[in-house]
Amino acid sequence: MLPFAINAVLKGQYILQKLCTSDLKKYLKQGAEEMRNCFMLLVFKSSFIYCNRLQQKRKNMTLDIINRAIKQPQTIEQLSKETDCADKINPEKSQPLETPKTLNFKKPIISVFGSTGFIGSNFCHFYKDEVIKISKNDYETKSQNILYLISTTHNNNVFTNPHLDIDTNLKILLNVLEKCKDKKIVFNFISSYVVYGDCKKAASESTVCHPKGFYSITKKCAEDLLVSYCKTFGIVYRILRLGTVYGNLENKIADKKRALSYFIEEIKNNRPIELYYYGKMIRDYMHINDMCRAIYLVMESAPLNSVINIGSGIPYQLKDVIYQLKTIIGSHSKINLCSAPEFYKITQPKDIVLDVNKLKLLGFQPTVTFEEGMMELCS
Repeated sequence: MLPFAINAVLKGQYILQKLCTSDLKKYLKQGAEEMRNCFMLLVFKSSFIYCNRLQQKRKNMTLDIINRAIKQPQTIEQLSKETDCADKINPEKSQPLETPKTLNFKKPIISVFGSTGFIGSNFCHFYKDEVIKISKNDYETKSQNILYLISTTHNNNVFTNPHLDIDTNLKILLNVLEKCKDKKIVFNFISSYVVYGDCKKAASESTVCHPKGFYSITKKCAEDLLVSYCKTFGIVYRILRLGTVYGNLENKIADKKRALSYFIEEIKNNRPIELYYYGKMIRDYMHINDMCRAIYLVMESAPLNSVINIGSGIPYQLKDVIYQLKTIIGSHSKINLCSAPEFYKITQPKDIVLDVNKLKLLGFQPTVTFEEGMMELCS
């Protein structure tokens, strides 16, 4: 008798969970058949009567009582007292029901274009249950929420392949946009601080841009292309201009294209370091963990059809950063402060720090200090 009763209770509980969304009479008959010859039949019947009598706002309380009765069997008198108390609820004054914690609603899925790069791979790692990695040469989005990171990363391609920045930053973007124009898409486009060019004060989203170099110019051109296309075909968008990002996985891309990684490798090997502009270059740094959190927050709550800066808002002079890295590592590298080569002056902004007031208004607070980030990067 006991095994049968346990089995009936479990099946009965499943039927009861259907009560708020299905035909009550249908599941009453089925539930009664499953639970006959079991003491829980009384609980089932009384709960059915209770569900029928209460308004929609009180159904959640019914299921709560039943579930507790199944887990910890009570007498019918005890159960009746609880249902009598529930009957006294004034539906007009009762609060809206909370979503049951047991229900696992699907989270928004983000189609990530450029998931193998430094930022993309980290973002997909942190939010692995909410992303779809779009493979290379696939221009079709798999969801309504797009995070677009496909891009070149530096200005040096002009010497080896001058078409690369145009093909990557503009042509591929247009191919993806073409697949979006008949869909309800939110297009989150990752841009960069380099679109601003040289700035004497913190660059806000409304600062006039003066990009330098093929990479920087095509990034700004991509922004303009995106805005024009989205307005033409009714696509909503956000443009996220990121500061200088650094973090753990940088050591896998340690070359001159990622300055901090390159400097750390040189310092670890006690090799001499050359700092252009006599080390007085200013940059806005943010750890990759905070960058991913900020990107997610912007996608979740920033206004549509807008531009937003993502960075620390704190200016760091390059020579101070390098001396700090040298101290952490205990290196004997010689630091040479020198003027910048002509190509560097043509293509790289000397000073840039971002105005991040918009980001702060969304409630963002960084969790990794620059000192902590440097320690991690050197470990």
